[in-house]
Amino acid sequence: MSDPTTGSVATTSTVAPEKAAPEGAAPKKQDKPRGLLGDAWYDLRRKPLFWIAAAFILFFLAMAAFPSLFASADPTHGLLERSRGNPSGDAWFGYDVQGREVYARVIHGARASIIVAVLSTVGTILIGGAMGMIAGYRGGWVDAILSRIADVFFGLPFVLGAIVILFTFNAPGSSNNQWRIMGLVVMSLVVLTWPVSMRIMRSAVLATKEADYIVAARALGAGAGRIIFKHLLPNCLAPLLVYSTILVGSFIGAEATLSFLGVGLKSPVVSWGIMISEAQQYIRVSPHLLLFPATFLVAAVLSFVTLGEAVREALDPKLR
Repeated sequence: MSDPTTGSVATTSTVAPEKAAPEGAAPKKQDKPRGLLGDAWYDLRRKPLFWIAAAFILFFLAMAAFPSLFASADPTHGLLERSRGNPSGDAWFGYDVQGREVYARVIHGARASIIVAVLSTVGTILIGGAMGMIAGYRGGWVDAILSRIADVFFGLPFVLGAIVILFTFNAPGSSNNQWRIMGLVVMSLVVLTWPVSMRIMRSAVLATKEADYIVAARALGAGAGRIIFKHLLPNCLAPLLVYSTILVGSFIGAEATLSFLGVGLKSPVVSWGIMISEAQQYIRVSPHLLLFPATFLVAAVLSFVTLGEAVREALDPKLR
């Protein structure tokens, strides 16, 4: 319309009214921002290798926990008349030298291998993580002493050190109790591998302890215990958990190696390493004695290593 005072033409604009929400409709919720673990889980769900590795790991854990669900035969009962029998409908994986069913022994062998690997991983993470936390948080001479002790253990060759430890505490003629031998194997693995987890935790603590929220907590009077357990540990645990997943697979292979060399688990314990050791003399005439336990061993190791690599990539923003 025309303005009588200026003679100019004024324009009016109309604003469309906002649409009212329907009666009874719930207000729209805004998506909450995801944290580190939420982002990692969102990334892992889209990785096929993660689901494949997780499925294999669940399968091996079920074998270790409930072997009777997969095999009904006694893994220690053998008949010499069926020695080195080939795979058939009655025995899918054939029979070993003493006439024991290889399939039942492969299924029951998962228990000893996984128990040793899990216990060794827990011990390594607890000892190495605790020492890494102390070294990184305290610094100074404490850090120097703990780091030099770790360097000493780093200098020990793994296989040679394990052989020395196991021969020292399990000399010929000593008790053959299976739990005692498993405990010695676990102890040797923990003693020789804890420095790696110690360095991982130490580096994570050094990178985190000067963060603003740590400085603020210290300024507010928080003690060392509260800072470590409330702030440092939750924020430094992710790389150690990733390493522990990979470590389980590595320890399964390490146990098999020590059993193959004759210094680890021994019969009547059933493990994949013992089966491979017993089959080495019959590779040409009866390759199935080596093929099946070695296949399960490789699959278990690769499953844990693949899962650990997938989790590591999901937790590290630089690798996404």
